[in-house]
Amino acid sequence: MAPRILVVDDNQELLTLLTQLFEDAGYSVSAASKGRQALDLARTNPPRLAILDILLPDMMGYHLAETLRKEHAELPLIFITGVFKGGRHALEAKQKYASAGYFEKPFEAQKLLEAVAKLVPPEKRAPAQSIEDAFDVELDIDVVEDAPTDAMELTGKIRVGSGELTAELRGAPLRAQAMPPAQPVSPRPPPAGKPEASPVPGPGNRRGDLRDNFPSLVTAFWLSKETGELGVQRGKVKKVVYFEKGRPVFALSNLLSDRFGQFLVRVGKIQPEQLADATAVANATGRRTGDVLIERGLLKDTERLYYVAQQVKAIIYSCFAWEEGTWMMTFKDKATRESIKLDIHPGQLIVRGIKKLYKPERLKRLVQPEDRLIPSLQPAYQLHEVELERWEAELLPKIDGTRTVAELHALANRPEHVVNGFLAALLALNVLERRSS
Repeated sequence: MAPRILVVDDNQELLTLLTQLFEDAGYSVSAASKGRQALDLARTNPPRLAILDILLPDMMGYHLAETLRKEHAELPLIFITGVFKGGRHALEAKQKYASAGYFEKPFEAQKLLEAVAKLVPPEKRAPAQSIEDAFDVELDIDVVEDAPTDAMELTGKIRVGSGELTAELRGAPLRAQAMPPAQPVSPRPPPAGKPEASPVPGPGNRRGDLRDNFPSLVTAFWLSKETGELGVQRGKVKKVVYFEKGRPVFALSNLLSDRFGQFLVRVGKIQPEQLADATAVANATGRRTGDVLIERGLLKDTERLYYVAQQVKAIIYSCFAWEEGTWMMTFKDKATRESIKLDIHPGQLIVRGIKKLYKPERLKRLVQPEDRLIPSLQPAYQLHEVELERWEAELLPKIDGTRTVAELHALANRPEHVVNGFLAALLALNVLERRSS
């Protein structure tokens, strides 16, 4: 039987990620987001080890540790924290609670796994599925979505990496237009004998509802410095974002408008009829459409990397627009095998994704005029990790809980949806939180 461990953290997406990671590694996990819930779980199914976040909604993790030790005197404890950082806190935890480990967010989840395995060896399990197996996703099948594709503004600067090298590519800012109603290129049919299927839940293959939590899912990978895949699905449309050590580096999609040729049409690099002609030649000769476009002088070989990187970035950004669907995580290392990867800080990605893709009515739902916001005690990101406009930097010190969001609108002297986009982004980063009373 798999050894049971208790994992406690009030960040629901991080808790889900850690739960799945430990289950994949061969443990049975009791997961809790509050201290009292954790105590109930420990009394029902005594754990052999506990991983405790220090700052919880209903009690301090230290108080939880004291109560657990009264009932399970020899229980090994490992603390994780986003607030109490520095050697002094780790030393105090070791002296007072004989803690077996102390991890500061963001931390490397693999090192946490190693620390747990030394204390409680896991049960051996079969390797976890890849996202492609779990999703049963054929990314070479093109899906035409009923909902219109949103237009998207893309900066002309993009950073890509290969191995230890990072390069910055520059071009003119791009506008990826919405797809025109009539498509000159037909979707490719699914391969014979490969019917569509939906993800099936199971060990190492966990799903959840996708609402407004895509930023939190990105943050979960960042806080755990984890390598793996995040798949999202809405109807037949499936997209996969690949992470390496907590950073989003690559993405794939089965949506027709996300294909490279269609992306070049959307940004105005080529015309629809040029793509249709190049695609016909590519299909007839078994070549890539991009190679045909280069051969015909419609795309320079030196431009291909830049536009592929922009295409990948656009796929990742497009996930922020989804307000419904499902998500799943797996923890394979496909990202490490990509020869070219984006170099995007997840905090900056979240800020830009919310500002670019959240519509005004969605922002009004997320940021109410009567809300009072305060700085968070345990931000997922530091302010120096994101770029602020001048007016945002000037408004930030005034967000101290004494003013409503409506009053902040007046102070900012900017359109309502612009201010709401800024506030929603900082809430998603957990730099700000709502005042409880």
